[in-house]
Amino acid sequence: MPQINEPKLIAGNSNRPLAQAIARRMTMHRGVHTGLVDARVERFNDGEIFVEVFENVRGEDMFIIQSTSNPANDNLMELVIMCDALRRSSAARITAVIPYFGYARQDRRTKARTPITAKLVANMMVSAGIERVLTMDLHAAQIQGFFDIPVDNLYASPIFALDIRTQFKDRMGELMVVSPDVGGVARARELAKRISAPLAIVDKRREKPGEVAEMTVIGDVTGKTCLIVDDMCDTAGTLCKAAEVLIENGAKEVHSYISHGVMSGPAVERVTNSVMKSLVITDTIQPSAGVKSAPNIRVLPTAPIFAQAILNIWNGTSVSSLFEADTLTPIYEMLYAPA
Repeated sequence: MPQINEPKLIAGNSNRPLAQAIARRMTMHRGVHTGLVDARVERFNDGEIFVEVFENVRGEDMFIIQSTSNPANDNLMELVIMCDALRRSSAARITAVIPYFGYARQDRRTKARTPITAKLVANMMVSAGIERVLTMDLHAAQIQGFFDIPVDNLYASPIFALDIRTQFKDRMGELMVVSPDVGGVARARELAKRISAPLAIVDKRREKPGEVAEMTVIGDVTGKTCLIVDDMCDTAGTLCKAAEVLIENGAKEVHSYISHGVMSGPAVERVTNSVMKSLVITDTIQPSAGVKSAPNIRVLPTAPIFAQAILNIWNGTSVSSLFEADTLTPIYEMLYAPA
């Protein structure tokens, strides 16, 4: 069915550069200028958030681009308030594009009398009027079931696979994908299958939260170029320790591919001083000045895949097609020319 309304993008303050990059990519794909809807998202002196949309959005297909990264609470409130403003302005459909979904680590009760905050956040979004969610690499896949609306969860692994084939094209046989914990095995296995590499696991045991008591490598990493794969890097303590353990067990080099570079506190300093040759993250969270200047940190763009996913949602076509290399490679052809 032909579309009458246009896809319109609006962005909060969490990651404006990514939102602008998505708009540019959509302009390239469609040959029709796509900009961000003119709006202001401001704070009163007491910290209250105020949103005003300056363009007519009645009957439009709206996409709110907003990561709920640090400061998570402010960015989350911006998202739901923007949604309320659009809903009261008679937007036809509101899709939340959340490159990094905050509170995802609180997806279950780990102890007595603790919340499941990810479910609470899902309820808030649906109550605000969000009708669809587009995100990337949820910390736990079951969070999709917390929503009673469609959730499209994109994956960074196809992008990582393209980058790995470019960066390590002369030594693909030396590669070994490593999961930094047992819980991330499925994610690491997915990337290992894409690049036809073996898989190893770093088993960590904690004596108390926040401290890694012991790490054991499951698998032979001797002489291998190890690629640690995970969904997020917060303070980088576990990541840097895992890299050290791999080197101690005979690994030739250690590189890391992480979907979301939270990079809190001493993370940049730890990565810079670690034995890792490189840390590759995406721009789902706006990189800080320290991240940009770090000599061994690279940032991969996600605007191409998000722009295409938004167009597919608008057109009513498949989003899961973007999980395949044949579909994704042309989108990233400016970065990774086909062999």
